[in-house]
Amino acid sequence: MTRSAALLAVGHTALTKEARLLQLGSRALVLGAHIDDEFGCAGTIVRLVEEGIEVHIAAFSPAAASVPEGFAPDVLTHEVLDALAVLGIPRERFQQFDFPVRHFPAHRQEILEELVRLRQDIQPDLVLVPAMGDIHQDHGVMAREGLRAFKHVTVLGYEMPMNTVTFEHSCFVRLEERHLEAKLAHAAVYRSQAWRPYFAPDAIRSLATVRGLQINQPAAEAFEVIRMAII
Repeated sequence: MTRSAALLAVGHTALTKEARLLQLGSRALVLGAHIDDEFGCAGTIVRLVEEGIEVHIAAFSPAAASVPEGFAPDVLTHEVLDALAVLGIPRERFQQFDFPVRHFPAHRQEILEELVRLRQDIQPDLVLVPAMGDIHQDHGVMAREGLRAFKHVTVLGYEMPMNTVTFEHSCFVRLEERHLEAKLAHAAVYRSQAWRPYFAPDAIRSLATVRGLQINQPAAEAFEVIRMAII
């Protein structure tokens, strides 16, 4: 590995690099059906960046048809750059595609082909996708095609509770207060989405607190283990 590895597990004592078993590798890719979906794992993104992991983000739709009245249709394409800067993601590690929101099932093959290109270009060791139980049609396509394209590496499903009916959250990432504050600041940049209940600061902090309680920590994000590759 060319960069320091990070442990995606919670412990009370730090392990040396030599003692670690579960290492994330040097590159991670976060896949979002829409611009702003990365909010589901924003705290973990900050942790990965802190640990020296090269994090890339790809969003497959600007969701122009879902932008509320009073905002320009392309508002998300402008908000996302500032939002990702809060997480420590440089512009050159963000890619945006232009698939129509709510119509991903009709473009499944094209999406898969773009994912394969991302795999070849980035060669990530860790891929974060929407959880398999997410019932939004676009999120579901991203989760399943993401697994098809990246079936040889670790794939974790992040939580977007507004669309989750079932969520096998068997992996947790502890968040320090600074990670949670960054997650809140990231959400605040998306002013066009502030009306959504799940973007409210209290909602974000409450969910992080509940996930933290499940591992006896102040805060956390939860993930579905879709595939774990221990190399």
